[in-house]
Amino acid sequence: MARANNYLIQAAQAKKWFLKYDQQKLIEKLKLKHDEVYLYTEMLCQPYRINRATGDMDRQVKEQWVDANTFAEVMTMLDLVCDSREDRYLACRWRSMESFGQMFHRNLLENARDPWAERFDRDPEGLRRACLALGGEPIPQGDVAYAIELFDGLCIGVQLWCADEEFPPCLRFLWDENAGMYIKYETMHYAKGLLLQRLEENLQD
Repeated sequence: MARANNYLIQAAQAKKWFLKYDQQKLIEKLKLKHDEVYLYTEMLCQPYRINRATGDMDRQVKEQWVDANTFAEVMTMLDLVCDSREDRYLACRWRSMESFGQMFHRNLLENARDPWAERFDRDPEGLRRACLALGGEPIPQGDVAYAIELFDGLCIGVQLWCADEEFPPCLRFLWDENAGMYIKYETMHYAKGLLLQRLEENLQD
């Protein structure tokens, strides 16, 4: 319970931080649609709106706005909106997600069992359909491999290698070399978790 409360506290703090920004500058930086109440944008190919007075967020699902104040959504969206650089641009070259972190994080991720890889290994065609449902575009390498737009042209690469006689299934995530101009390394993990959630939702549809 304490951990959940910490997540809620962090999300609330992020919203308060958003309210300190000059919203007109955010609109100009990201060319956001807006009205007196909301800023409008997209994340993972779905429309979002941010309440300009509170920082609360909604996501459009089948023509209806639904609550989008989960920890991962708030932290990812507000990092991208508030702290992406004005001079950001894509290098159009992939880097593994691990390479953005420290050696400790890389070793931790490389040695850990991956239940998500095991989940998708049982249904690679379902993963393919889920990627396509999120607007994914095929990329090289892997048994299933797609680039899925997160925000403002910045994509997350998803690569699944299915298990064989020698190796367990492997799920890798790639980012553009210049992803740090859009999003902090810590926030990449929130975005990855959010993407996995969306893929799981589409697997079940």
